[in-house]
Amino acid sequence: MSGASQAHPAPPPPLLAGRKVLVTGIANDQSIAYGCARAFRAMGANLALTYLNDKALPHVAPLAEALDADLLLPLDLRQPEALESVFAAIAERWGVLHAALHSIAFAPKDDLHGRLVDSSAAGFAQAMDISCHSFIRMARLAEPLMRGGGTLFTMSFQGASRVVDHYNLMGPVKAALEASVRYLAHELGPAGIRVHAISPGPIATRAASGLAEFDHLLADAAARAPAHALATIDDVGFATAMLAADHARLITGTTLFVDGGYHIMG
Repeated sequence: MSGASQAHPAPPPPLLAGRKVLVTGIANDQSIAYGCARAFRAMGANLALTYLNDKALPHVAPLAEALDADLLLPLDLRQPEALESVFAAIAERWGVLHAALHSIAFAPKDDLHGRLVDSSAAGFAQAMDISCHSFIRMARLAEPLMRGGGTLFTMSFQGASRVVDHYNLMGPVKAALEASVRYLAHELGPAGIRVHAISPGPIATRAASGLAEFDHLLADAAARAPAHALATIDDVGFATAMLAADHARLITGTTLFVDGGYHIMG
């Protein structure tokens, strides 16, 4: 055997190297969407990120810069054509899209904090439009850019399938969202597009702080989950990003719980 050193094989590229990924819903560095963006980037993806409005931009812009995002775009789903403008910018810059994350939910405060039976028709409709139907619209806009297949993600919660105190109006909305995931998976599967709902356990984000008694829900989850721990935004992020890899090409239509097993407890 010669004394010459043997060459080591080059490490494989990151699982999502060169993939183009849209992440919506980042409000600050505590957002679940930010944990997902960080995971997508760590796995080699190029990012397009969105922010709600000018007030949110100073909180999101430094995160986009740190992640070397290719695009940072405004997205207020209450504004007509806002989502279409995001996809037009992606089409112009990239011409292709491999994954998209929908992490946006909203309900008027009075409807969210009141009983479901007392919710207004207008409040219910707005919650459904922004929190559910916008994901369907996202899928429609993403489809022509995912010519070689891709993955769509949205964020749910266990209140979609069981009663969670104080979740109220958002329970039926998230149930509709999870049903939409299944139907979209069926409709887009022949094009190689996979669709998933991600259901994190309780995480202290700005959006979650709008729920009444949320601190109690956090404490209960930490105490009763089999893992006796709360998920972090990075736990959710990497679980999500792994489903975008080719290794998960035959997994679709799922609701993935990232909650330390809390959802299995009675």
